[in-house]
Amino acid sequence: MKKQHYFIFILLGLMAFPSFSQESAMYSEPKTNKGRIYVFWGWNRGYYTNSDIHFTGNNYDFKLNDVKARDRQSKFGLDPHFNPNRITIPQTNFRLGVFINNNIDISIGVDHMKYIMPNDQIVDIDGTINDNSNYDGTYNSDEIKLEKDFLFFEHSDGLNYLNVEITRNDDVLKLLKVKMNPDRLQLNALVGFGLGPLMPKSNVTLWNNERNDAFHFAGYGFAAKVGLNITFFKYFFIRGELKEGFIDMPDIRTSPDPSDTAEQHFFFTQMDLVFGITINPFN
Repeated sequence: MKKQHYFIFILLGLMAFPSFSQESAMYSEPKTNKGRIYVFWGWNRGYYTNSDIHFTGNNYDFKLNDVKARDRQSKFGLDPHFNPNRITIPQTNFRLGVFINNNIDISIGVDHMKYIMPNDQIVDIDGTINDNSNYDGTYNSDEIKLEKDFLFFEHSDGLNYLNVEITRNDDVLKLLKVKMNPDRLQLNALVGFGLGPLMPKSNVTLWNNERNDAFHFAGYGFAAKVGLNITFFKYFFIRGELKEGFIDMPDIRTSPDPSDTAEQHFFFTQMDLVFGITINPFN
């Protein structure tokens, strides 16, 4: 997984080298970024640590320990990645930001991840179930196989992390004293931090209970990030980012009955590759 972490940044770095021509126009200081606006769209890959999931309802109270999860990748293609009617099927990132000074921007966005609990894994269970199901009983660190007729659990549309980020942008070419016209190419290193609420669309079924599949504010998350941004001809850019964060959801809906809930928390890693446009209406 570490190799995957660095793949985006190596790729973007290689893309930039052809533009470092000695015959380029004389380097000139770029005008201030203050007031610059940007918007981007792209896709992500996610990884999640194992987590304990605690389920409560009128007739049950139990915890599944050390549950594994993964993301869900869509095969890349014109459909669904560029189909307006299916564009949210892949794992996507959307962000709108503005520079408050030459180096700092503030942005709002949605990281549309997907969290899938694979069935048929074996975990430990603690607690009680008394819901007229095949799984009624008292459990004390007993092993249970997570078959679909016991539990189907995923945040598949999706694990929606709505967040505000603050990001520092540093001009790499200036730091390296590379002579390059900033109107042709800019290369910025990014460091940032964000936080915000989680609004998953959780698809959950517990034995005989009615299926739940509705958007619901379930908790919060926060993350730090590093990245590399390449801007071409002032207005177009491509960006790669690596995020490391934490998600805590104490109020996951598991059926249409509001008394049926679950809670979990875990760490996540996200890699994203996005493209966008940027303008400065004041320059």
